[in-house]
Amino acid sequence: MSELPLQNISSVLTLSRTQKNQGSAITTSGADSKPKKKICCACPDTKKLRDECIVEHGESACSKWIKAHLECLRAEGFKV
Repeated sequence: MSELPLQNISSVLTLSRTQKNQGSAITTSGADSKPKKKICCACPDTKKLRDECIVEHGESACSKWIKAHLECLRAEGFKV
């Protein structure tokens, strides 16, 4: 498993964008709205891809997955 499947990449990016749009709608409705999930349970797809990449290739080679996961968490309402 040296490479990450490309199918999951586009799905995660699409999901991330969708969640980002939904998150901004939720954020505008309340000034200090809190996330509905715990941070450990949010964005399981990007978290899995990020973790697998870091284990296999090291943190420095996985910056795009780390950024994608952070964007997903922000879209869920977390301030990271």
